Amino acid sequence: MCDQDHFEDDMKKYSRRDLGALAAAGIGAAMMLPRAANAAEVSSSDVSITTPDGECDAYFVAPTTGAHAAVLVWPDIFGLRPAFRQMGKRLAESGYAVLVVNPFYRTQKAPTADKGANTPISDVIPLARSLSATTHTTDAKALIAWLDEHPQVDKNKKVGTTGYCMGGPIVMRTAAAVPNRVGAAATFHGGGLVTDQPDSPHLLIPQMQADFLIAIAENDDERDPKGKEVLKEKFADANLDAEIEVYPAGHGWCPPDTRVHNDEQAEKAWSRMLALFEKSLA
Repeated sequence: MCDQDHFEDDMKKYSRRDLGALAAAGIGAAMMLPRAANAAEVSSSDVSITTPDGECDAYFVAPTTGAHAAVLVWPDIFGLRPAFRQMGKRLAESGYAVLVVNPFYRTQKAPTADKGANTPISDVIPLARSLSATTHTTDAKALIAWLDEHPQVDKNKKVGTTGYCMGGPIVMRTAAAVPNRVGAAATFHGGGLVTDQPDSPHLLIPQMQADFLIAIAENDDERDPKGKEVLKEKFADANLDAEIEVYPAGHGWCPPDTRVHNDEQAEKAWSRMLALFEKSLA
């Protein structure tokens, strides 16, 4: 989970880069993501989406021709930024209509972290705490409805959704909020998937119809080794396919601009996500 003490401990344990150098090269790192094989030509735009609580700013990118399965992307606690725009573009080049949202639009427009993933965690935790299970659900419904209105989206295909860090619980609530549309869901170093609270995301699994990929950071697993077993049991009980794996990498390893980014494990997680989408977004 993206709390301050755990985040700072993770930086000490997993960081392999000099902070000053990363601050200077952070945007460049995001631009260095490998391009998809046989990448489609894509076009992108900044969009504004009406929700029950206001106007959500987001980044929409899709192949320039045809209609495609949609994917809704929930960023980590540092929000919509160049790294996630590049990740969205890369996914679109693999043949998907991708919407990357600013989950904190109620408070401020993106960028919400002035130094990207180098922003002090204490600066962005209040943004995460401004959200709730209710906002997750209302946003999911509004954003998927928006996607379904666009010609780049093939409504005959299921929708995918992905989430990183605090986006993990939002992915699960998205899958439960619009079960007839969401066919595939992936969480990467997601925090708080299993809690002892009555609104814990894992309790929603019986309401879902999606296949799942849950990629867990090893230090998150160390803090909650029972969580993955609870998830496996709940998905099995619901008769849903779920690939649940602990990766030998630290919390935050997937986005290319974080200090704990792990190229090898991020590429593995990306390839497993693409395999899930190919299988389940039909």
